[in-house]
Amino acid sequence: MRVMVFVKATEDSEKGFAPTPETMAMMQAMGKYNDELRNAGILLTADGLKPSSEGKRIAFDGPGRRVIDGPFAETRELVAGFWLWEVKDMDEAVAWVKRCPNPMPGPSEIEIRPLYEMADWQE
Repeated sequence: MRVMVFVKATEDSEKGFAPTPETMAMMQAMGKYNDELRNAGILLTADGLKPSSEGKRIAFDGPGRRVIDGPFAETRELVAGFWLWEVKDMDEAVAWVKRCPNPMPGPSEIEIRPLYEMADWQE
């Protein structure tokens, strides 16, 4: 089963990355964790995202399209980074997330969402 694992944005992550001793230690811990995922054969891809102030959204309304410049409101609904994993089931994904170093200073949240697979569309 493939899952997308989202690191939710925080007010700090929306300010952008600053190479402080704390953030560099977090990056080192996350690099070690990613190595563990890779060695276990779970990690398909992973990356961090720049703040929403550097992003755009495209709003669809029938044939119409409207471009909305960032930053976007509701920081807690934004994504700061992600992994794509191949796991045997959701329990395995949860167990791996519980081992993850805190990805942000202070409180943070990680969300796990399964991907649709071809078998989901077969009768």
